[in-house]
Amino acid sequence: MEIREEKPKTLALSILSLSLLTVMAAAAVAPAMGTIKAFFSDASPLLTQMVISTPALFIVITNLIFPHLCKRMGSKKLVLSALLLYTIGGCLPGLCSHIVPLLCLRALVGIAVGILMPLATGLLAYHFPPSRMEKLMGYSSAFNCLGGIIAVLIAGFLSNISWRASFLVYLMGLIGIVLCLLFLPNDRIRSQESSFSLDSFKKYYRYVVAVFLLMVIFFVYPTCFAVETLSDGIIPQNAVTLIMSAMNVVGLLTGLSFGRIKGFFGNKVRLIPPTAMFIAYFLLGFVGGWAGTIIGTIFVGVGLNTGMPFIISSVSKKAGRSAAATALPMISAFLYSAQFLSPFIISGMGKLMSGISLDHPPFVFAWVVSIILWVWLFFLREKESA
Repeated sequence: MEIREEKPKTLALSILSLSLLTVMAAAAVAPAMGTIKAFFSDASPLLTQMVISTPALFIVITNLIFPHLCKRMGSKKLVLSALLLYTIGGCLPGLCSHIVPLLCLRALVGIAVGILMPLATGLLAYHFPPSRMEKLMGYSSAFNCLGGIIAVLIAGFLSNISWRASFLVYLMGLIGIVLCLLFLPNDRIRSQESSFSLDSFKKYYRYVVAVFLLMVIFFVYPTCFAVETLSDGIIPQNAVTLIMSAMNVVGLLTGLSFGRIKGFFGNKVRLIPPTAMFIAYFLLGFVGGWAGTIIGTIFVGVGLNTGMPFIISSVSKKAGRSAAATALPMISAFLYSAQFLSPFIISGMGKLMSGISLDHPPFVFAWVVSIILWVWLFFLREKESA
């Protein structure tokens, strides 16, 4: 379908609004987790931790069936159905007084984001030409960071009122509903290719492995940064929170600039993410202090928000207009698998490294994985052109 010339900006905005929401699956309620755990003190710690992790698990499950949904529903109906689930499943936990129904509603949020995540980038690939991909994927990454900033600020404010009120942040889904009702066509994205077949995995595995490694590296930061930084006793708690928020600001600026960054570096842009992560975790793990912590955080933001636009724009070009129904569900599934598995991976690596005298083992682990990612992406172009 060709886009009418008078409406590309409104169409792009309606699609980009989905990127504003997807990051909020877990981040939106993070500021209220302390009071949520206190309220559900009679529940097992595992169940309360699943308030954060349940959406990621159901995102992965939904990604597995997403191509079948694309065959049966138009993109507008899919988006609106997901946004309704997102808003309802996001807000209603504030009414729950028992942990199990709350987790069931969190599962609805995961299902919704499992539908929205491939469409948030796949619809850009479907409606806009490849020549605009880098710029649009950079904007998508920037909107993701903007959503994280807005969600944490609003949820933090609401959590001061009540942990129940913090779930009202999911009313932001109404923004996407209005924009998509007005501007999004109901095209059906079809493909004969299954996103989870062996042949499809062979076609896209280089990007799948890249996004998994990138996410394992990145999630060391939100999982371990506060604990590791506070353990040094140099930076206070309130400053740690501000520094972590600044990472999203850096990501926002990097995403907005990605088109220009890609234009300047060309194909070498693929090496910026692992290089930035290498520098980041070297500073966090071996230098520390105010300078190492702040500059390291900046490089984490740069690494993530050059890596994601590069991977998604590259795989979208390779998959073509059907990317939302083929490559992107696989990318999304492995992205959120990394999020779900990261605490277990970090814990396992911590036990393996327990005999080694290191100040910050999680940061050192991420530093090592960034080297592996650098090697993987270094040979990516050679493999593509072979």
